[in-house]
Amino acid sequence: MKFENPLLFFVCSIGVFNGFLASFYFLFFSKQKRIQNFFFGLLLLLLSIRIGKSVYVIFTERTERNALILQIGLSACFLIGIALFYYLKSSVENTKVVPRSWKIHLAALTLVILIVGVAMPYATNRDLWSQYVVHSIYAVWGIYILFSGHVIKGIFKKLFNKREKCATSELWLVAVFIGNVLIYSAYLIGYFYLYLIGTITFSVVFYVLLIFLLFKKNRENVFQDIPEKYASKKIESDTAKQLMKALHDVMEEHQFHKNTNVKLKDVAQELSVSSHRLSQLLNDNLGKRFPLFINEYRIEDAKKLLLENNQFTLEAIGFEAGFSSKSTFYATFKKIVGQTPSEYKKQFS
Repeated sequence: MKFENPLLFFVCSIGVFNGFLASFYFLFFSKQKRIQNFFFGLLLLLLSIRIGKSVYVIFTERTERNALILQIGLSACFLIGIALFYYLKSSVENTKVVPRSWKIHLAALTLVILIVGVAMPYATNRDLWSQYVVHSIYAVWGIYILFSGHVIKGIFKKLFNKREKCATSELWLVAVFIGNVLIYSAYLIGYFYLYLIGTITFSVVFYVLLIFLLFKKNRENVFQDIPEKYASKKIESDTAKQLMKALHDVMEEHQFHKNTNVKLKDVAQELSVSSHRLSQLLNDNLGKRFPLFINEYRIEDAKKLLLENNQFTLEAIGFEAGFSSKSTFYATFKKIVGQTPSEYKKQFS
């Protein structure tokens, strides 16, 4: 081993050491025996073996390198992509039991790399591995990264949709995916230019993800199931009726509709239910989204004011009912009532 630069050795190897510790935890000691934790532990283990091989190469003289260690490191690289793919897929689909097809798929790839390693070991076939096997390994890794991106494309869409908010567990999956893309890219660059860039990138990615986990809220939510869309779980009829009555009482008591900046979570908090639960109630039982639900309350107030308060201008009535502008008031009134505010008032004058 050569240690001309102890600091560089420390930076390159610290991520590998902690990667092994984390992988063992998720594979064998995690209290939550989830399929997702197994694949995450497997992903960390394979990455750590691959990065460990790089550290070994960097800090070991060429004449002293053990061919078996090099072969194990490259073989692990062959399975990194599929571990990432099944970790993301099992997380997105909230998988509870590993499907038989997944086991066959993983076993087949493992068998392929084992057969190649036994039939054509690195020690006696260095040129073959350098020219063909290594290229195939990186190609397979890259293909599974593309598949993995496809698995979480829905989460990426949510990231750029202002109307939807990603759960912490979804943000974690994006971070893990991007981290793997960076590591893969670093190894492609390192293959041609600077070999140690891959090991440094792994250490950086590992500790960025660790910092993400240091926040208690993130730590509690990252390894939980991704919230299912409310449409897949209907609220029972009796429960829905109780919630509807409670919702009506809360709206009457707190007059949320008169707040121009009211949010779904504000009403949900007063009802002591989650935002998902309230959204489900509105969509399934009333067939409307929250903005329409609030605007209907505002329109009912506006109709009363139009009939009872002749001293108010139409614009003032709109503001009093909770609308943020005259144009919004007019457009919403016309859409819901079928008449403009002035037409509605005129028919009763």
